[in-house]
Amino acid sequence: MPYSTALEPDALVGHFLAHPPRGFTVRCTASGLPSFLAPFDLLTTADEALRRRICRLPLYSWWGRLLCWRTRFVGCTVSEYAPLPAQVSPDTLARELIDAYGRERALLVVKDLPQDSPLLDAAANAQATALATALAARGFVLLEGMPLAWVPIDFASIDEYLGRLSAARRKDIRRKLRARVNLEVEALPTGAPPFSDPNVVAQYYALYLNVHAQSAIHFDLLGQDFFARVLQDASSAGVVFAYCHDGRLIGWNLCYVHAGKLVDKYVGFAYPDARDHNLYAVSWMHNLEYARTHGLTHYVAGWTDPQVKAYLGARLNLTRHAVYLRNPLLRALFRHLATRFEGEAASPAGIRP
Repeated sequence: MPYSTALEPDALVGHFLAHPPRGFTVRCTASGLPSFLAPFDLLTTADEALRRRICRLPLYSWWGRLLCWRTRFVGCTVSEYAPLPAQVSPDTLARELIDAYGRERALLVVKDLPQDSPLLDAAANAQATALATALAARGFVLLEGMPLAWVPIDFASIDEYLGRLSAARRKDIRRKLRARVNLEVEALPTGAPPFSDPNVVAQYYALYLNVHAQSAIHFDLLGQDFFARVLQDASSAGVVFAYCHDGRLIGWNLCYVHAGKLVDKYVGFAYPDARDHNLYAVSWMHNLEYARTHGLTHYVAGWTDPQVKAYLGARLNLTRHAVYLRNPLLRALFRHLATRFEGEAASPAGIRP
């Protein structure tokens, strides 16, 4: 299924459908738009003040579990944007979604709709905008989502790239990059012989679990079977950067070369080694240099840690979610509270990777 809004290979969505995250139940609409059922804590995207106020209410530890709803999401957690089927009109998609899912669950969320994305062409942006308009006309509430980080590869060297940052950030990042001399970095294409070894896949998966465990939001936990498939998929143009210290793997980063862009998808770190060697900053600059030397136009860095990525020089593009509550009274109430559940743009000031 070709997707007009895809920044990554379509095969990645196929692997998601075949090996969904734990607790997810996946299906596609008639037109091929992926969706899934998953437990969702309603406070996940609430602003900090509202979250604190609710959590301090009497007996919250007892009744707070009632705020976790089994929710229908339209989209996919392995794609940066909702993968909209090409050649399907926005009105058809909107009608299809409300007919298929409008009465199924108390909450329906169409996630990660692009907003005037500099990473998509005019037709894809127009399709996404028209879909958001069609959903709003059917009672959905539009919310700003998380910002997607990206960098245009419009510099001739890393020195030129760093020269665009403030003096304080330049100094801090250069200090972190000194750790690079103590690391061995290898680029392995997906489908490389080492990934046919289950023990290697298990080692990579363990480092992914380390990152997942320390994340602020625990929503989608992908299984080892998913990573076995993506690491063994030679057709997807994936590249794995493996970072070793004294011959021991301390981190890895799976990216895809797709449509002229380097798209960063997954990382795994061994702690505290990854922090001791400033692997976040080191891998960021390594990816930029890889994209530059391979003639790519953009580095797409995902939506996690937007403040850190902005500090490292990324630009940010907000996505949108379209939210539909089955109960009309709750739907009306939510319209008044919607801004308390929106994502926030990030500023690099005062942030350190």
